[in-house]
Amino acid sequence: MDITGIAKSYQTYSQKTGKASSKKEWKLSDSLREKITEYAREDAAQNVYMGNKFLALRKSEVAKVAPDRAALMGKVSQEMADMKTIREADRRWLCLLFGEPYEAEFQSEGTGSAVHVYDGNGDEVLTYTAGVGWHEKESKAETQVHGALKAAYYDAFRAARQDAVEAQGGFDARA
Repeated sequence: MDITGIAKSYQTYSQKTGKASSKKEWKLSDSLREKITEYAREDAAQNVYMGNKFLALRKSEVAKVAPDRAALMGKVSQEMADMKTIREADRRWLCLLFGEPYEAEFQSEGTGSAVHVYDGNGDEVLTYTAGVGWHEKESKAETQVHGALKAAYYDAFRAARQDAVEAQGGFDARA
């Protein structure tokens, strides 16, 4: 997907298993773009960049493409009491635990043991490390949605500010 929000449904293939998984992409619709423009104009009038309405909208849109990390963490918490249990689990069992399209692998080399959880695109979305706990990582899909929304907002905010400058005779007292 590019910054314009043009998206298509397609199949991705896991590099680890070679299995295909169907993935529906998020799209920046015209109605969503209009809502962003409305929020940007309101924010520009109040001299606020990325106000609460836009931030809430962005959070809800990103959630549409985000993996259900809470469910993934819950599966590990239910099934594994400690890193000893995780160490004894093989990769196939970890993949079965998380379910399609997720994959997991156990790392025991280096400074400590960890479980890495990957989404269907091969992006690492969670890491569990003994003594530290869970660390969430943003997927490429989430990053793309953030970027598209912020770009649309920026363009609308800048246009609203420019309209205000022109209405005041070319002088921006807020700049």
